[in-house]
Amino acid sequence: MIRFVLSSIGGLFSWIVTALFFAALTVGAIFWMYGRNLPSHEQLAQYTPKTISRIYSGEGRLIDEFAQERRIFVPISDIPDVVKQAFVSAEDQNFYIHKGYDARGIIAAAYAAIKSGGRNVRGASTITQQVMKNFLLDGSRSAERKIKELILAARVEEALSKDRILELYLNEIFLGQNSYGVAAAAQTYFNKTLSELTVGEAAYLAALPKKPASLHPVRDYEEARLRRNYVLRRMYEDGHIDQATLQEEQAKELKSVQRGDYPAFRQALPPRDYFTDEIRRQLSKSFGQDEFFGGGLTIRATVDPDLQKQAAKALQHALEKYDRNLGVWRGTGATIPADQLGEERLWRAALADVPTDKAPRDVEGWYPAVVLELGDKSARIGIEGIEEDADGHWIPADDVTWARKLGKDGKLGPRAKRASDLVDVGDVVLVRAVTKDSDGSFVRWSLRQVPRVEGAFMAMDVHTGRVLAMQGGFSYQSSVFNRTTQAMRQPGSNIKPIVYAAALDSGFSPETIVVDAPIEVNTPQGLWRPQNASNKYYGPTPLRTGLEQSRNLMTVRIAQEIGMDTVARYAERFGVYDQMGPYLANALGAQETTMYRLISAYAMFANGGKRLEPTLVDRVQDRWGRTIYRHDQSDCLDCADPTLPEGLGPRVRTNSEQVIDAITAYQMISLMEGGVKRGTGTGVRLPVPVAGKTGTTNDAKDVWFTGFTSNIVASCYMGYDQPRGLGRGAYGGTLCVPVFNEFMQEAIKEYGGGRFKVPPGGYWQNFNRFTGEKLPDGVSGDFVQAEYMREDQDMRGLGLIVDGGFAMGADLPLFAQGETDTGTTVTTATGKTRVIPKKADFGTLSAGGLY
Repeated sequence: MIRFVLSSIGGLFSWIVTALFFAALTVGAIFWMYGRNLPSHEQLAQYTPKTISRIYSGEGRLIDEFAQERRIFVPISDIPDVVKQAFVSAEDQNFYIHKGYDARGIIAAAYAAIKSGGRNVRGASTITQQVMKNFLLDGSRSAERKIKELILAARVEEALSKDRILELYLNEIFLGQNSYGVAAAAQTYFNKTLSELTVGEAAYLAALPKKPASLHPVRDYEEARLRRNYVLRRMYEDGHIDQATLQEEQAKELKSVQRGDYPAFRQALPPRDYFTDEIRRQLSKSFGQDEFFGGGLTIRATVDPDLQKQAAKALQHALEKYDRNLGVWRGTGATIPADQLGEERLWRAALADVPTDKAPRDVEGWYPAVVLELGDKSARIGIEGIEEDADGHWIPADDVTWARKLGKDGKLGPRAKRASDLVDVGDVVLVRAVTKDSDGSFVRWSLRQVPRVEGAFMAMDVHTGRVLAMQGGFSYQSSVFNRTTQAMRQPGSNIKPIVYAAALDSGFSPETIVVDAPIEVNTPQGLWRPQNASNKYYGPTPLRTGLEQSRNLMTVRIAQEIGMDTVARYAERFGVYDQMGPYLANALGAQETTMYRLISAYAMFANGGKRLEPTLVDRVQDRWGRTIYRHDQSDCLDCADPTLPEGLGPRVRTNSEQVIDAITAYQMISLMEGGVKRGTGTGVRLPVPVAGKTGTTNDAKDVWFTGFTSNIVASCYMGYDQPRGLGRGAYGGTLCVPVFNEFMQEAIKEYGGGRFKVPPGGYWQNFNRFTGEKLPDGVSGDFVQAEYMREDQDMRGLGLIVDGGFAMGADLPLFAQGETDTGTTVTTATGKTRVIPKKADFGTLSAGGLY
């Protein structure tokens, strides 16, 4: 009997051993099979996660950031112990003692699943396994993935330290709200750095990896609080915090940015604008989307924040003034249902949800508001960001009398007499506070609206090409289309300096006589008869006067004389076009280009004719601080010389190409200075020398002014996105010159301005600016014009009259002293004189610039 029992036990033992042997063999075979073609874990040693690319102003202030995965990489040595302890307690209690996988954890999880009948299935993945899943494997729920995870985890534990593994985990893990890694999450949920987190806040972050979407601090507040408290209890059980800390932290509310307990990090940044978005567009093209959005680039922008703000303000003032003068009320088109207007909490929440393209928040002094009730003449409004008071906030009747409401049928209603003529209860509107100029005290709330007319403004340094300000429209939030770089518009007479520069380089002088008389040109589209803006002809006229008064007929004759191929070559050399069509109408700005290209040409005049490429970025550094792009390629010859004499600055050598002769560039500056002093740009009012040129296209579809001092060039244009006439009285001089003035008055306070530098190699000669005849030295008077000449410019400066081969008008009298083409001068009822310009009619064929 005993022998039988022993024999049975021996047989059973043999079966068990055999079974264990084959089980081990099977497991080994499975692990061998799945371990053959696994991805290499060695790439973890060169971990380069996607991190935020940040843009800084010249003063080092953070102004914007871009990321696909919002991550801020932090070395393990800089992560506080409380954060590490919270995640280890929550995710992997035995992290520091296991070899990549936790056998006890796996058995406990399996037992819990069996005991609950499959209802309590929990993961048993260690932090190391989660790193493998996130970095080297997909996130599928399968036995195959789990086996590969275990194999890789064991291998990685042999290759990397525990701290390195934890560093990978804490920087890679997704924690909701597009936050990857603990540093970004701390900023997103609490607007704090890791070192500023409390124990409870660290515990909340450690609770998120399991289900970040289900632990929102507002929407899922109670569940999020309970999960935080669970992690705190695990930290206590593991000995990381004492009981007093546990009880204190568990009793606290779960405060967060999302609940409004802390200001959002984004609120500390200025609103995204056209400047930083254009940097995104350009650098994404240069470096690639992946590198820009995930490369952790540090970008030093050229923007001057104060001038950027001034550019936006100046352009917005002009666009709103034009729109308001039209007297049409369109509103925002957004409404809030009546059932949400009864409680302040409800209407504030609804107002906050109105999208920024309907109610932009980036116009200084403007606020979104909702009409709460209508009185006999006034309308009560609730304003975003403004507290309610006892009397409420009201739009009075005298604020609406300027407008007529545009109906849904496209028809205008009667002139408004009360607020209800323009707005209804529930309408979302934009308002701003009207204040007294004398003391800034509040007067009333006033209705505002985003204009339909658009425009652009840009300013840059004429010596370096550094763009100081770029405003691509009225409001970035209402329209992200950047009209400085993306809008193709007719430059009109803004192109004429290119034509005149080509003429000066072709032997013309500033006082060469050019016929101003009718022209007829046969084209495939019919007979083209360009005209001057005044509808007058002035006969033989000095070239200087032609540019100052923006004479179209003279410009066409000059282009015909030197050849449109020459004009096109110069326009392409200046970078205004890649390929300019050799058609006479293009000499008047009929071919479209962008402001970004055009302003560069004017900067080349201002800096003496040297090649200049505009840039929005001074420098770009990669995530390790290495400079991978630098705009300034000049060399400092003496910067390393310790014996540089006192009072002597270092010499800087540039390799800029000379686009045109320096004397030609100075002559163009002088001609455009004349345009500001007595021509179409006379509205410019600055205390420093200024040169510039207006531009107005057919039917005033586009109006321009581009001007410069010795240091800064700035350009403005206004026009509808779908081009149509701006109406009577719309010219570059009336709409864009005020924008230039408002901006430059602030810009010169910082950047100054002086006399334009006269290049060597020329000589001064006096001329009669009305007749073009040479005058002896010592002659004075309003008719005397000193010109800086090149030796080769005499061939067409005396006795010759340029007619471009049209042979019309050569026998007309010379442009006489006192003649202008600015229209009719009248005396107003207040005793002031005003000039009423006459509008030209170019017939059916577009000819570009008029004035």
